[in-house]
Amino acid sequence: MKVAIPKERRAHEARVAASPETVKKLIVLGLSVIVESGAGGGASIPDDAFAAAGATIVPDAAAALSVADIVLKVQRPLLAGEGGVDELALMKPGAALIALLAPYAAKAEAAAYAGRNIQTFAMELVPRITRAQSMDVLSSQANLAGYKAVLDAAAEFGRALPMMMTAAGTIAPARVLVLGVGVAGLQAIATARRLGAIVSATDVRPATKEQVESLGASFVAVINDEFKHAQTAGGYAKEMSDDYKRQQQALMADTIKKQDIAICTALIPGRPAPVLITEEMVKTMKPGSVIVDLAVEQGGNCPLSEAGRVVVKHGVKLVGHLNVPSRIAVDASALYARNLLAFLTPLIDKETKALKIDRNDEIVKATLLTADGQVVHSAVQG
Repeated sequence: MKVAIPKERRAHEARVAASPETVKKLIVLGLSVIVESGAGGGASIPDDAFAAAGATIVPDAAAALSVADIVLKVQRPLLAGEGGVDELALMKPGAALIALLAPYAAKAEAAAYAGRNIQTFAMELVPRITRAQSMDVLSSQANLAGYKAVLDAAAEFGRALPMMMTAAGTIAPARVLVLGVGVAGLQAIATARRLGAIVSATDVRPATKEQVESLGASFVAVINDEFKHAQTAGGYAKEMSDDYKRQQQALMADTIKKQDIAICTALIPGRPAPVLITEEMVKTMKPGSVIVDLAVEQGGNCPLSEAGRVVVKHGVKLVGHLNVPSRIAVDASALYARNLLAFLTPLIDKETKALKIDRNDEIVKATLLTADGQVVHSAVQG
């Protein structure tokens, strides 16, 4: 079977879906690997490195996609009318596509995949179970995003983060608030602490309190009965009641004005990002403060954030970089490629070296969007 690794064509995407390391392992599985020339450019992987690992380098997307039985991508393929190469039209019917397919936001695309009879797997939907940890792309990419968010904040902040004692006097440490304590938030806490800041964090899930405190940060939240049941079975935050949101916002209003930097990471799968920092709160922040909004592509945890821009409003700098993992593309690609390898390996029959999909498998059931010319996942049906 042939596996294609095409060049990513969507804006702000520098990652690639394979590395020389994973190419070697795909070949060991009995697969032949085709890489489009330049696919690894954004991640500093030259064609020669892929070729040395055993891949065949082809000149364009058509040469890669038209013969592939399996297509590994980072972002969903371009469709007709989106500008550039119509990647879906180049894929042969019956092929399998494994990528970040934005299933909640791109439902029309799912119908197009089904119409082309492409079997698609959305890596965002990998369940949070022990067996799937090595496949969890959201965790691997969010970890890097949390790290990068703190570096972005430090670069935009006009002061040092750690306390510094000098002959000219002492510089007080910066105060950093992390909103949302998932994988990105935990890494943001750890990174800000390593840089010497005084860190606090907030989340609606009770399990995060101990995690925050174990990293040396202080936990800020309205703790009541609703808070104690604010986590889904999958480990995600539930949508909170309006009354809880009012109480939490009152607490945040008092907390935020003491902060120098806020790192926003709070997301709810399939829904707009919750508003955690209002315009009124921004007005109370110190001049020169920085807000980095990792949720900006889902509407933002601060409504003043602008996607793809760094803006100053009410004396506060708001950072809204798009696709933050892609801004650290070398490591993000390496981890993403390993996630895909871990996902694909159990789908390959050891004897026939062909795809063998068990529709009853928990991971397959959670991630399979389209098959047999139909949309089969409830999240994107209708």
